[in-house]
This record gives sequence, structure tokens and C-alpha cells, in this order.
Amino acid sequence: MKAVIAEKPSVAREIAALLGAVEKYDGYFEGGGYRVTWALGHLVALGMPEDYGITGFRQESLPILPDPFVLTVRKVRRNKTYEPDAGALKQLKVIDKVVKSCDSIIVATDAGREGELIFRFIYQYLQCTKPFERLWISSLTEKAIRLGFEHLKPGSDFDGLYQAGKARSHADWLVGINASQALTVAAGSGIYSLGRVQTPTLALICKRYRENKNFVVQKYWQLQLLHRKEFTDFNSLSVTRWEDMKKAEEVLKTVIRTGTATVGKADHKTVIEQPPLLFDLTGLQKEANKSLGLSAEETLNIAQSLYEHKFITYPRTGSRYISEDLWPEIPALVRALDEKASLKEASKKINWGRFNKRIVNDVKVTDHHGLLVTEKVPTSLPANENAIYDMIALRLLEAIGQACQKKITDVTLHVLHYDFAVKGCQILDIGWRGIKGRFTDEENDLSQELPELQVGDELKIGRAGILEKKTKPPLLYTEANLLSAMENAGREIENDDERKALQGIGIGTPATRAAIIEALFSREYIIREKKSLIPTDKGLQVYGWVKDKKIADVLMTAEWELALAKIENKEADAQTFEKEIEVYAGAITDELLALSASIEKPPELVCPKCKKRHLLVRDKVVKCSGESCNWIQFRNICGIVLTITDIESLTTKGKTGLIKGMKSKSGKKFDAYIVLNDKGESCFEFMPVKGK
Repeated sequence: MKAVIAEKPSVAREIAALLGAVEKYDGYFEGGGYRVTWALGHLVALGMPEDYGITGFRQESLPILPDPFVLTVRKVRRNKTYEPDAGALKQLKVIDKVVKSCDSIIVATDAGREGELIFRFIYQYLQCTKPFERLWISSLTEKAIRLGFEHLKPGSDFDGLYQAGKARSHADWLVGINASQALTVAAGSGIYSLGRVQTPTLALICKRYRENKNFVVQKYWQLQLLHRKEFTDFNSLSVTRWEDMKKAEEVLKTVIRTGTATVGKADHKTVIEQPPLLFDLTGLQKEANKSLGLSAEETLNIAQSLYEHKFITYPRTGSRYISEDLWPEIPALVRALDEKASLKEASKKINWGRFNKRIVNDVKVTDHHGLLVTEKVPTSLPANENAIYDMIALRLLEAIGQACQKKITDVTLHVLHYDFAVKGCQILDIGWRGIKGRFTDEENDLSQELPELQVGDELKIGRAGILEKKTKPPLLYTEANLLSAMENAGREIENDDERKALQGIGIGTPATRAAIIEALFSREYIIREKKSLIPTDKGLQVYGWVKDKKIADVLMTAEWELALAKIENKEADAQTFEKEIEVYAGAITDELLALSASIEKPPELVCPKCKKRHLLVRDKVVKCSGESCNWIQFRNICGIVLTITDIESLTTKGKTGLIKGMKSKSGKKFDAYIVLNDKGESCFEFMPVKGK
């Protein structure tokens, strides 16, 4: 009898059905010589400080360096304490029973670093010694599962993957626990969370936000001229930008009097645009955020659902290529898309017999190939799932399309001693761009269709005018361009040698970046305003404290990702990496504790109700420390978080300053004061309206 351990019940059901394990028991299936059970994600996790006898946040306990790390059943928060999850305990007992009754194990958790760690932690926690093999598949179709079982891999082949996963888990614990406790102790009040990837990501958002807000917008003026040749109208734009409008007006008068422009330069070149590669997870998340406004987490959840319903291949991939042996299957996938109404027109544009093999590269296929659809085509899906499916399918059709050829023209016109630029673009062969009929990726593309222009040609100036423009600040991050920044963190590094060494290395992985962004939301470090990510006062406060510290260093985090990749490939030693992390954890702990002297401590405030006890200021509430007094004030009021200054004013003067931008239940914004009545209850006071 063989035990099969899947990551989720839904995957276990699919595998059990194919293996003939049709008898259903509590927590597993049986039949055909197999017992198929499942985990429920991370059933086993690293222990918390309490599991090492350390309670509370105390400076003398830091840094906490477990040796060895303790594994515990997954815990959930109940009544301000963490308790073992009853569901996890129950399923672990089932897995233990199944494994003990079998001769060997087949690991069928997700084929990736986290999936491997889920199984290995369970295996270690149960003190199991049974031999195990690995099912490694990129799709949950019947064909893929059967092939996977026919070609099971030795479990030892994935020891590097496990060591990398374990090292990553230990590093996150050492940095996250010690840094969070150290900053919380230094701050003196409140609870603050820092993390190995979380804090550099917050630093990216806050730095960009400050650059945007501190940017001084300046006006400038350019001249635009209208020309006509061979019945074609086109515009030219002055190369010079004038910061003085009067000067621009003087030049305009001169240009109008001149009346003609002369072609001084005309460069023509043919540009070959290769089709895009397949989506990896990060690419899909960026496109879904731009096109549909979906968060990275929402896109991941949708892709996971499509995968579990067998419509697409494994979504948590970091590759955009496929292997040579998969290429013969592509025509069948493309043919199947013709069955879907929304893809019928696009699939007709495919040039059969001339598929582009640019996506085939065995060297660049990592654990999994790029995102593909399967031969199972959905007939009915919820709107967002349908949009994501079509996005993946259309990208496949684009990827196998022929190159797009364009004729790009750059022309410089002379009017007296002033230069005017003209850009032109002509599609020679639409190629892959014909799939969706999209001719450019640039939102502000100034290219236009031009007549034939040669050096020396004289063009009449039909109309001339002044354009008033403004310099633009760096754009606030959306999830799409934040994912790009995380993916290409190495580019932010100023040192040339370091940047070259970390080229292509990001912070986080395709599978974890969405969770990192969501963690920043849950910690109330950032909020969304439309598509933009905006740091809260709390987020900016934390950034102000740590921006120059090691914990916020993008370079350090990117170097760790490089080290973890080497551990996975058995090119580096996990224990050496962990020792270095321990040293680093000690250094950042000391660095953060030293902030205590520079962090302004919140004022000692007395309860406005009982007038005796001091107030406890927390992230979400302010409350009386006296057990008999039940005064409490929530800090988030209609979407705005009360600052320490607001709280001090409210509790000492009975009234805050004017708070702007609060939102009513209907979504309307309003401004008001928060005031306390005689009973210590808060309410709104609105500004008087003129004439009433």
C-alpha cells in the first residue's frame, strides 16, 4: 500500500479518482493499492517565541536565535493567545495514520518550494522515516497526472528545494520576529511589524510617495506646427521647451512670419518587434492589475482556481518559456481555443505552419514552464476568471505569432534656428500584434502616419500654436509597477558591479509577492486610492525610522534571493547561509533598539472618563488601563486613522482639529471635528455652513 499526500482536498480527489481510490473515509480515499490524503496548506509551522519560553516583548530576550527550531501544529489566534488549529490537528492525525499503514509515500503537494516545505515539515513533525517519491507535474489534467505517476522522481532529487525552503523560512522568522520586537520595544508603545521582504517593499512605496509629493511641478511651453503634404496632415513639436511663456509667444510670431519649415534630417529604419513571451505569475499579475484593476492576491487566487479546475497549468511559475518536449502539444492547445466564443476571432488569425518557437528554451525553464492553457476549455466562468483565462490564452496566441515589422521615421524640421521633431510609424507586417489589434504598448505614443519626407523638402506651416505643459512627478506605485520594482530590485542599486551581479534578481518570489503586498495592507502600512498604493501615517512613520537601516536594504534582500536560488541548485550550503542570517539578525536588533533614544515617545494621557488611569495607545484603539473603566476609542474613524496629536487633543481638550477626507457609508467625503461629550463618548461636530 502506498500513501499519497496532496496539498489540498480538491487535488487529492482528482488523484484518487485516477488511481481508483474510490472509497471515501474521514480525511482520505482508499483503493487500487493507494491511500490518498491531503494537507490543508501549512499544517506544521515554525514555533513562536512562546514555544521557547519567551513571553512578551522584552529587550533582554533579544535577539532570539532558536537552536534548533521547533515545529508546531499551525496555530490560530483566540482570545489574545495562539492555540493549535483544531482542523490542522485532526488532519495531521489522519496523515499520521495513513502513513503508518503504508510502505512508502508519494509526495503530491504543489510542485514548488512551498509545496515541498509543506510536506517536509509534516514528515519531520511526525518523525516519519518511510521512503518517499515525488510527483512533479505542471498541470492537473488526467494526462499530466498519469504521466507524472509513470515517471515518479526520487524524493532526494528535491533535497535542494527543501533546504532552500527551510532556509527561507528560518530567515523570515529570525529577521521578522527580532526586528518587529526590537522596533516595538524601541518605540515604547504600539506594535510594529518588520520583515525580510516586507520592509524593503514598504521602503520602495514610501520613497516613491515622498518623491511624488516633494516634486515641484513646473510649467513649460512648446510650439506645435501643422503641416500637409500629399493630402496627409501631420504635426511637429518644438525640441526646445520654454519656461517663459512670453519668450515662447515671441518665437511663435517669428515662426508664423517665416511660414515654412525645411526637412533637416529624415531617418528611416525598419524595426522588428518579436512577440511577447508567455506569462509567468508576476507578469500575469501586472497585466491583470493594469487591465482589470485586480490586486496581485486576487489574480493569484483566480489563477489557482483555474488550475484546480484543469483549465490552465501551474500558476506559481517564474518562467516564461516551455521545454522542447512540450512544443508538439502547442498546436492542440491552440486548436482547442477555437471552441471558445471570445477567442474564436483571435485564433483565426494564427498562421498555421509558421508558429514562432521563441518560447522554447530548455535552459530557461525553471521548476515549471510558462503559463499555458490546457486542452480543457471552459464553457462558462465568472467574469474575472473568464478575463484571466482569456488573458493567458491570448498571450499564448501572441507568443507563437510572427514578428511585427514597423517602419519608424524620425524627422527634424528647421524653422530659422529652431528645431521641430516629427515621429512617424508605419506597420509593414502586423504579425503578432494582429491578435488583439494593439499596435503599440506606449500610452502616450506620439507616432503618426507620415508622407514621404526627404532632406531639403520645404513644408508650409498651416497652423501654429503654443502648448502649455507641466513637468510630471514620479508616478505613485500601482500593484503592477510595484511588482515590476520587486521583480527588478537589482536595478535600484547604484553600484555598477553590484547591479550587474544581481541582474534579474528581485525581492520575494513570484509565489510570495502577492502575500507581501497584502501583509502591508493588513498591517495598515498602506492603503489603495483608486489603483495607487499610498503609505499611511503609520507606514511613513516606520519608514522614517528604518529607511537608513539594514532591514530596509533592497540590496541585502536581493542577495538573499540569489543565495536561496544557489541553495536550491545545491551550489551553496544552507547552514552557512543560516549562520550569516543569525549574525545579521543580531546586527539589525542592536540597530533598531538603538532607535529608542531618537523616537519621540507618546505623551502620558489620562482617561477622559474616569480621570484616574492612564491611557493605553494601540494601533487600532486607545483605551483606559483600568479594568473597571470601559472607556475605549477606536482610532479608525470613517477611513481616517487618528494620529497621536489627534488623540492628545481629543483627550485633553475634548476636541480634535478639523479632520479632512472622512468617508460616509454612502462613500461621500466629509470634514468634521471629533468631540467628546460629558460621558466620554465621541461624536462629530461639523463646521458651520455660511448662510445657515
